[in-house]
Amino acid sequence: MSDHSEMHDIVLQGIAASPGIVIGKTYHVDRGEMKIIYEYLLNDAQVAQEAARFEEAVERTRDQLRLFLEEVPEEFKDHIHILDAHRLILKDRMIYDETLRTIKKEQINVEWALKITLDKARAAFSKIRDGYIRGRIKDIEDVVSMILRNLAGKGYEDITTIKDRVIVVAHDLSPADTSQMNIDRVMGFITNMGSKTSHTSIIAQSLQIPAVVGLERATDRIGNNQLIVLDGSKGKVIINPSQATLEEYSRKKGKYEQYLADIVRCAHLPAETIDGYRISIKGNIEQLEEVTAVLDFGAEGIGLYRTEFLYLSSKTLPEEEELFENYREVCEIVAPHPVTIRTLDLGGDKFASNLELSEEMNPAMGLRAIRFCFKMRPIFESQLRAICRASHYGNVKIMFPLISGVSEIVRAKEILRKVQADLTRERIPFDEDLQVGSMIEVPSAVAIADLLAREVDFFSIGTNDLIQYSLAADRTNEYVAYMYMPFHPALLRMIRQVVTSAKREGIHVAMCGEMAADPLCIPLLLALGLDELSINPHSIPLIKRIIRTSTLEESRDYLSHTLLVKHRLDTSGLTRFAKA
Repeated sequence: MSDHSEMHDIVLQGIAASPGIVIGKTYHVDRGEMKIIYEYLLNDAQVAQEAARFEEAVERTRDQLRLFLEEVPEEFKDHIHILDAHRLILKDRMIYDETLRTIKKEQINVEWALKITLDKARAAFSKIRDGYIRGRIKDIEDVVSMILRNLAGKGYEDITTIKDRVIVVAHDLSPADTSQMNIDRVMGFITNMGSKTSHTSIIAQSLQIPAVVGLERATDRIGNNQLIVLDGSKGKVIINPSQATLEEYSRKKGKYEQYLADIVRCAHLPAETIDGYRISIKGNIEQLEEVTAVLDFGAEGIGLYRTEFLYLSSKTLPEEEELFENYREVCEIVAPHPVTIRTLDLGGDKFASNLELSEEMNPAMGLRAIRFCFKMRPIFESQLRAICRASHYGNVKIMFPLISGVSEIVRAKEILRKVQADLTRERIPFDEDLQVGSMIEVPSAVAIADLLAREVDFFSIGTNDLIQYSLAADRTNEYVAYMYMPFHPALLRMIRQVVTSAKREGIHVAMCGEMAADPLCIPLLLALGLDELSINPHSIPLIKRIIRTSTLEESRDYLSHTLLVKHRLDTSGLTRFAKA
């Protein structure tokens, strides 16, 4: 930044990953990408040496992760499962076996073989419909990066020795990096890479450390030991701030910290509007270890338990007993609050287990979720048995994803009844009043919501896919992402239709997509009459705060206006709710 040394208030814009404001000096952590060179091996002896190099590097990586786990500070205990997941990836057939196979078959050096393996994994994960799970490719990238560093003899930089209070700047930060940090010394994170759902963002939110990610060339543009302002709420970094800017952000920092203390203090209060409209707030989880955070942030149960992790993280399919123990533990911890378990929402193309299915031209609309479960019935029945058995130990609901027609929900219930009949015959207890729900995430399900409502006990609207399929806009495609609009009048009318159908049949209707955690959407969702919002745990205090400072009457006024607009909605009037 020498060319800017005399300039003040140089503003960089990234992704707002974790809210809050900090002012301080930067500390660069070297996590640059490793340069990978292609090398052809001439004979079998060299191939054997490369395979041995890979195995030794994996072993060193395993030792490093074990050490991190042993020394992880108390503040990071809730996230220890991430490092466990990384250890599992080291054994994964898709990574370990595939890399060894590529070295031997292609007769190439291990670094290049690892690159090929990672490219294949990226291609497979890019086809995953669930954005959260799709983003877990980052876990594999982190593990591959650790192996590459060990192959290069660089090991792992010890960042536990940071002595001063600093803002960490890095190309990227893995869970291993963050678990090493002394959070009393780290005021904030800035990374070139990352998204709102990356682990760096999730951990920063959990620890309430302001963070800006996806800043591309941050490590080039921000100097080491340089004074900056980091605004994690706006995704903004100000280099070389002027005195006036420092004073302005000092005031903002104080106001924000007071605001944060207020909303966290009220997180366990009911989500009820000023004029008495009550809505239930629950949490979305992917793994058992996240349950504690959900309850700590004031949730009234689990509204969406994604169950894919045990299938994706293992070389073999999980046994019924393993699934049962996992579900039972979640239910027992959350009881008496409910746990809504979503059955497998996967397709064959991204299994890390030993399933072999043919590749599909368009997997996003192919054999996945409930369709996959119908084809792979033993896998489906095994999971249903585990869920039913767990229902004996808590308040469990079961939810089927990607329902597009009545025949699918009827067939899913028939299989469930068959499983329950088997359990009865085997004298295995389960909740005979187990509630069954359908996700509403494709337009056809909206169109027949009145018919589906007669078949189930509840709906849960999955807005991530409903928006995407309704507007034919892939939000990960930079050219059309602007079309992905939760405020689109068509979408709001669809939600209203689903809620109306549910109310007419007297069933519960929830929302579990990202729209439910968008502060600007809350007044609209209140007015639409949803019974429940299920969101990421860290959003719960803010969403409750917005609801508790809103009125249903004012929300209905906004909804009436929004349903009538013809073009993009002006959300300026809604920002009042977001600032509640």
